Amino acid sequence: MINNTTGNYRWAICCLLFFATTINYLDRQVLGLLKPVLEKEYNWSEQDYSYIVMAFTATYAIGLVVFGRIVDKIGAKTGYTISVTIWSIAAMCHALVNSTLGFGIARASLGIGESGNFPAAVKTVTEWFPKRERALATGIFDSGSNIGACVAPILVPWLLGVYGWQAAFIITGAIGFIWLIAWRLIYHQPEKHEKLSASELAYIRSDYERTDGSDVPAEKIAWTKLFSLRPTWSFIMGKFLTDPIWYFFLFWLPSYFSTTFNLDLKKPGLPLVIVYSAATVGAIGGGLLSSWLMKKGWTVSKARKTALLISAICVVPIIGARFVSDMWVAVGLIGLAVAGNAGWSSNIYTIVSDMLPKSAVSSVIGIGGMAGAIGGVLFPLFIGFTLDMYKKAGNMVAGYNIIFIVCGVSFLIAWLTIHLLTPKMEPVEV
Repeated sequence: MINNTTGNYRWAICCLLFFATTINYLDRQVLGLLKPVLEKEYNWSEQDYSYIVMAFTATYAIGLVVFGRIVDKIGAKTGYTISVTIWSIAAMCHALVNSTLGFGIARASLGIGESGNFPAAVKTVTEWFPKRERALATGIFDSGSNIGACVAPILVPWLLGVYGWQAAFIITGAIGFIWLIAWRLIYHQPEKHEKLSASELAYIRSDYERTDGSDVPAEKIAWTKLFSLRPTWSFIMGKFLTDPIWYFFLFWLPSYFSTTFNLDLKKPGLPLVIVYSAATVGAIGGGLLSSWLMKKGWTVSKARKTALLISAICVVPIIGARFVSDMWVAVGLIGLAVAGNAGWSSNIYTIVSDMLPKSAVSSVIGIGGMAGAIGGVLFPLFIGFTLDMYKKAGNMVAGYNIIFIVCGVSFLIAWLTIHLLTPKMEPVEV
């Protein structure tokens, strides 16, 4: 709960994180929305586009680990500054390139910069919130990813129609610098912030064992030891099998609606707004479901696995998109799948802290995040090959149908894998 007696300036910092994450996903989404226009201008095959997507996900995977170390060494303020500067410049540079290779380089640069968002945001939450509020603060800033995906289908088509595709990259990329000015002016560590009251600072530091705001150092756990634990592999496989589906939803859905239902991407895309809005509903609903089940007396393992299973089942109906000819029915089926994806995401992160000691949680989340991004590199190869094959046959819809089947079953396979690896989901000692 938000504490009103000690002051709430920390929530202003949380708002900054929310807007940063919104911009992060807005910039990430632009290429997918412009794909139908760019593939005609540069004669891209689906395989070409998949390589461009892979360039982003590959550098994003590496950057998740690298930026985690950088932010820990130089702090959230400088770390975020470097991250946002790189990704904003990279986003704007998309407007300057004129080849498939150029777009690949721009996407790779964007992936490097954007990978710093979550390490810096989590670091900030750790500095500015007591442990009992960190989950709420993290949920708020993480919801920016869904909002960014909703804003993009409205803003980008308008910019495309009025100013052209180059302006869409330049204007959305420049928004990051506006945020950066606010960040540099507003953010300081709590102990050095003039607008933070003594009572709120005391509240923020209330669960630390040291007066300077640092925890008692925990014994470091070697990565080799973590890889010998079933909970680590449970999380790795859960992310590897499902994260690529979210990348597909981000980068290929605009093209799907354009190809299948002749959606004009030069106009605000209400179908895409509805689909991505479902992610916000799913993320909140998925988190609330497992918490409600535990309040009803269910064990952590049973509640968490039930929430994950229900989320996985919600993705399955996307397979039925192949049988519909009405766009709004497809929006409903795909929106349900996107909601299930988000509900899954809001629960899978918690299984790490459910089973592993606190000193290992960040390391395992970083490893799993990288595994998910690696899956995001490999899946576009399959997508590009499949869509190119069916495009030559003049039946793109059939290609998307196969991809939807893969999306529909992947979460059930991931759930079964998690269940087999950690049947009781009990805490382990390292």
